[in-house]
Amino acid sequence: MLTSTEQIQQTISPQPKVFSLEDFLNHPLENMEWVDGEIIEKTGMTLRHSLIQARLSYYWRNHMLSSGQGGEVYTEALCRTNKQGRRPDVSYLTPELLTQYANATFLPQSFPLIAEIASPDDSAEELFAKAKEYLESGCQEVWLIYPQTLWIIIITQDKHLLLTVGETVSSQVLSGFSLIIDELLA
Repeated sequence: MLTSTEQIQQTISPQPKVFSLEDFLNHPLENMEWVDGEIIEKTGMTLRHSLIQARLSYYWRNHMLSSGQGGEVYTEALCRTNKQGRRPDVSYLTPELLTQYANATFLPQSFPLIAEIASPDDSAEELFAKAKEYLESGCQEVWLIYPQTLWIIIITQDKHLLLTVGETVSSQVLSGFSLIIDELLA
């Protein structure tokens, strides 16, 4: 039996509804991720973050189409990692996976190529942990983009590469893709 104080507390601040990862993936909420059992809103996007996201999506998609490689490029599309429900800033899905999952609500693994753009409230430690999580869940290549320092860090299972303005970034997953970093971060 609840005391009157406990009843008042429940009335004032009801317990949040608990969602399982499966519930969240089957009924996703816009701009939300499922992280460590909690539904977290993606926040902190600045105009610069959004601009870089749009540019990278454009460059990846343009190359995908012009090269005839096929597949699809997404922004904020939901995927399942081994333990979370994530929405990478930009992602590329190969033609094989696109054929298999084109009509799915979410991708049941990480996208093969993912880019995360650091927002002012993101810590480097969090982004590196997220990259590791993606790689452990089927991703082949993660780009961590730092707009303030003008760095792009490419992480795969067997290499880590730090690039900056004046250098050219390329992708193992998006065959033949290359871009002068200035075009993305300038």
